[in-house]
Amino acid sequence: MHNWLASHDGDEDAMAAPSSCPASSENGSRLESRRIFGDITTNRLWTFRVLMNQDLASNEQLAIVGNCEALGNWQHSGATILSKNEENDEYSNLWTGEIYIPRHCDTEYRYMVCAVDPGTEQLIVRRWETQLQPRIVKELDEQPAKNQSDIFGSFNGQEKVDRGWLTKETLVQLKFFYAPFTFKQRMKRRHIQVKVTPMNLSIPSAGCDTMLPSSPMEDSLSNDTHDTKENGGESSTAFAFSEVVTLSADECEIRSQEQFGTGCGPTDLVIFHLTVGDFENTAYLIDLYSYSSRVAREDGPPNHLGYHYVLPNLFKRSEGNLELPITCAKGHRPLGMMRLGYLIVKPSSLCALMDMSVSYARYWNNKWTGLDVGHRGSGTSFKAKDAVIRENTITSLKNAAEHGADMVEFDVQLSKDLVPVVYHDFMIYVSLKSKCSMQEHDFLALPMRELSLEQLKKLKVYHIAEGLSRETRSFHNDDCLEHQPFPQLCDVLDALDVHVGFNIEIKWSQRLEDGKMEEEFEHVVDRNLYIDCILDVILRKAGNRRIVLSCFDPDICTILRFKQNRYPVMFLTLGRTTKYQKYMDPRGNSMELAVWHAVAMEFLGVVAHTEDLLRDPSQVNLAKERGLVLFCWGDDNNSKDTIKLLKELGLHAIIYDKMDVLTTKEVKQSVFHLQAKDSQKELLKLQALEMGHVWHTSADGNEEQQA
Repeated sequence: MHNWLASHDGDEDAMAAPSSCPASSENGSRLESRRIFGDITTNRLWTFRVLMNQDLASNEQLAIVGNCEALGNWQHSGATILSKNEENDEYSNLWTGEIYIPRHCDTEYRYMVCAVDPGTEQLIVRRWETQLQPRIVKELDEQPAKNQSDIFGSFNGQEKVDRGWLTKETLVQLKFFYAPFTFKQRMKRRHIQVKVTPMNLSIPSAGCDTMLPSSPMEDSLSNDTHDTKENGGESSTAFAFSEVVTLSADECEIRSQEQFGTGCGPTDLVIFHLTVGDFENTAYLIDLYSYSSRVAREDGPPNHLGYHYVLPNLFKRSEGNLELPITCAKGHRPLGMMRLGYLIVKPSSLCALMDMSVSYARYWNNKWTGLDVGHRGSGTSFKAKDAVIRENTITSLKNAAEHGADMVEFDVQLSKDLVPVVYHDFMIYVSLKSKCSMQEHDFLALPMRELSLEQLKKLKVYHIAEGLSRETRSFHNDDCLEHQPFPQLCDVLDALDVHVGFNIEIKWSQRLEDGKMEEEFEHVVDRNLYIDCILDVILRKAGNRRIVLSCFDPDICTILRFKQNRYPVMFLTLGRTTKYQKYMDPRGNSMELAVWHAVAMEFLGVVAHTEDLLRDPSQVNLAKERGLVLFCWGDDNNSKDTIKLLKELGLHAIIYDKMDVLTTKEVKQSVFHLQAKDSQKELLKLQALEMGHVWHTSADGNEEQQA
C-alpha cells in the first residue's frame, strides 16, 4: 500500500495547475503510436522510454500526456499511446515513443495506463501517475542514453499511481453483502463463489461480424472449463473491465476476478467493480460456483450451481436493490433467489474542467497535522444556548477563520430547483402566519429539498429545533445578508479567504438499521444528478482553495471519487456508538470496515467519530498504517483536553465548535495562509538574489532586503 502522506513534492501545496507551453487549443486524439512532426526550429524530436513493471490487461496500453500540443495539453483525449518493445526479451516491459516537443520551453508530462473502446474509439484512463509535480524535460536537457528509462509510477523517489476517473465509460458496482442467497434446504450450508461477466447485448447491423450473446447454457457451462476472455476478447463479451474487492484486511484493494469467482460467505462484503463502455447495451452474467464438501479446492474445479442475466433495464435509478432468481446450471430450473445492491456511476458532464496536470485526490502534506476545523463554521448554534452566530452562515464561517481555523466544515444539499445551499438538517419548519409569537399550529414541517432557493430566502423558515420546541432563537445581526441561513455554495466560495480550507460535507439521507429513512421521505433527485450539481459549482468556483469532500453515505463517496480527479474524498463514519442509531449499510458502522472501504475506493481517508476513537484509541493506527488521512468529529471534541489528546494521537484534523474559545493558537491564521506567506518569502529571496540584492535577519527576527 502506498503512503499518500506526501512531504513536499517540490511544491508548497497551492492548488494550481503547472504551467503550459504555448500550444494550439485543438487537442486531437492521439490513438496510435507515431511520431508527431513539426517545425524543427520550434520543436525537437524526443524519445520517451518507460519501463512498466505492473501487470496490464490484454487491451491496456501505456500512453503519455503533457503540457504541449503533441502531448494533448494535459487532456486525456489528446494523449499519445506508446509502443511496446517486442524485439528483445530483456526489454519486453519497455514502452517507447518518439514525439516532437517544444524546443524553447520546458515540457511537463505524465505516464498513464489507458484503453481504447473499440466501439467509440474513446480513450479511457485506467490509472495514471499522480505525483504533485509532473515529470519534466527541461529546455536545455539532452536526450538520455538508450539504456536509461523512466519507471512507470516512480518519480523523484515517490511511487504514486491512482485509478482514473470516468470520462465516457460507466462504473457499475454490484454488492453481495453477507451471502445474500436463498436456497433449498440441502444447499444452505454451501460456500458460494460468484463471478460477474459483462455481456454484449448490441444487435449487429447487416454485414457486421459482431455476434449476439450465446445461449445461457453455453455461456454458463463455458465458464466451468476455461476463463471467459476478458475485456472484449469474445464476441459475446462486452468491452469492460471486470474487477472485484472484498472488504477485509487482506483483500481490500480492487483486483481482477479469478476464473471461478470470489467467495461470498456469511461474513463477507464483496463489491464487483465493473467499468463498462456501452452501459445501455451491456448485461451482466452472474455465475455461482461451489465446491462439494467431498472435493477439496486443489482437486479440481468447483461445481457450477447456477446463473442469472441482469439486463440493464433493471437499473431504474443510480442505486437500488435487486431480487433475482437463480437458474440451475444443469437443469435450467429455479434453484433459489439472491438479493444484491447496485450502484451506477455516470461520467460528469464537466470533463472539460478536469485535466491531468495535477491531482489532489490522495495528496496530504505531512506538515498538515492536528489541524483545527470549525464545525459548521463557529459551531452548532441550536444545542448551545449561548451561541450568538447562526451555524452554516457566511458570518459563522468567517468568524471561525478569523479565530485561526485551518479549515471550516459545512453541509451542502440541494434546493428544489437543484441549487447547492449550505444547511445541515433535512427538515425545516415554515411559518404559516406572520406573528411575533408562535402557536402550535402555526408551523408546517417540510423537507428542505421541497423548497426552491427563492422560497428558502423569502419565507420565514425555522430550524427543526425551534419547530419542535416552539421556542424561537435570535442571533446577532440576524437580518444581515451574511447572517442569513441557506447561503449558496457559490457565494461561500467567493466570500471566504482562499487560504481557508473547506471540508464540504455532502448531505444525503440514508436508511437506518430499523429500515426507516433519516428523513421521512425518499430521495426524488437521482444520485448522479445530485452530485453533478454540487461538483459543477466547486469545479467552476473553487480556484486554488484546498477542499476535502465528505459524506456519511459510502456510495456517495464512491460517486464523488470517480466523477472527478481533482479533490480528495473522505468517508464520514459513525463507528461503534451509543449516541446515534446505526445505518443499514454496514460500511460506516465500524472503523475497520470504513478503513477497508476507503482503501478499496482510493479515498484520501476517514472522518471518524471521536466517541469510537476514545473507546479504542488504537484505531488511529488502523487508518494511518494504511496510509489514510484521519479527521474526527463529534460532541466530545468540544473540550480543550480532548482536542489536545487527539492531536497527541496524531490525528490530521479535529472538527469542533467554538473556535474562538477552544483554539490554542497564538497566531490566528490557517496553516495554508502561513505556508503561502513562507512560499512568497522564498520567492522574493530568489528574485532578490537574481537582482543582486542581499537578505539578512534583523534583530527582531524579521527578514529584510538590502541593496
